[in-house]
Amino acid sequence: MDESGAEGDSYTDNLIGALLAIFGNFLVSISLTIQKYSHVTLVGTKDPRAFYRTKTWWFGFVLTSLGEGASFASYAFAPLAMVAPINAISVMTSSILGFIFLHEKSKPKIFAKRYGLSFLGCILTIGGTFLLVAFGPNSHELLNAETIVGHIVAWPVLLYLLLEIILFCLLLYFYKQRSVNYLIIILLLVALLGSVTVITVKAVSSMLVLTIDGAMQLDYPIFSVMFVCMVAAVVFQARFLSQACQLFDSCLIVSVNYILSTTLAVVAGAVFYLEFKNEGILDICLFLLGTGICFLGVFLMTKNRKRAKTFEPYVTMNMNNGIPTIHDKDQAAQPDYSGSFSYGALVNNDNGATANPSATTAGPGSPDASPGPLELKKD
Repeated sequence: MDESGAEGDSYTDNLIGALLAIFGNFLVSISLTIQKYSHVTLVGTKDPRAFYRTKTWWFGFVLTSLGEGASFASYAFAPLAMVAPINAISVMTSSILGFIFLHEKSKPKIFAKRYGLSFLGCILTIGGTFLLVAFGPNSHELLNAETIVGHIVAWPVLLYLLLEIILFCLLLYFYKQRSVNYLIIILLLVALLGSVTVITVKAVSSMLVLTIDGAMQLDYPIFSVMFVCMVAAVVFQARFLSQACQLFDSCLIVSVNYILSTTLAVVAGAVFYLEFKNEGILDICLFLLGTGICFLGVFLMTKNRKRAKTFEPYVTMNMNNGIPTIHDKDQAAQPDYSGSFSYGALVNNDNGATANPSATTAGPGSPDASPGPLELKKD
């Protein structure tokens, strides 16, 4: 009788945690859309006010706080391995909101070609989330301070943390010292920090819930340790993610980061909190199937988004010869200012590939040089 009651409470807690996670991700997506709308409106209307002086931005900020609070509280009710993959809801909601605010009119064939993959990704994400919630782990251990300390000193957790620290140091060495700026390296750093983040978030949120219920946990040293580690991991995780956004396409970052972060978060929950200890093989397989379906859904949604052009042809003036040069597609982006003459914001790069090599390589006394100065077409 007690076992059935405990099982019922377990499913209820899972449902509460899953609903909080879905609600939190939904609110965060809406809030980011509102804040972006506020920024775009200020730029479009040339409003001199700062963004934090607008009502729409503060409304988005309030929604962000509520969404992050709901996501934080979800870790106290549902297992870590269940909450982490539900972040796909945020990607799906952002995709739907972006489609709604575009207001594009097109023929059905063009519409299906442009948004078909996105809709398929949304359907897969919904189906994968259902499998996650229905067949996710149901282990609900009382995570007080003594229990968390017991998990930390267990040899599987110590081995896991040691391997994670070694891998993180190796990746950081190649990224910082050898300047290996591959996307997979940067996002692996983000995912490793993310696994620490979710471990500490679940510990802190669980101790806060127990404190609210009357069992004081805030005076234990482990609470302060977990809180400091949580803040530090979040700060450095955001820093590496910002660096990745400066180097690579945001759509690619969203899909790869979701896959890597979710995978390491599920592994962290299985090792640190033993969330799959009492689960059956069928439930684990269906849970992994739902996770894989969410991975595919996020990939399809981000794959179909429009990407910014990485190159635009530009014209520069060679300072020595006074010859205009049209640079070809060998140069992916316009270089920084080099002290040469420029057309507006288009600056000179004498080392770039040119469309008229004879004019730039031939000197004034060369037989291949043009007989007279190059005449530009006048309007």
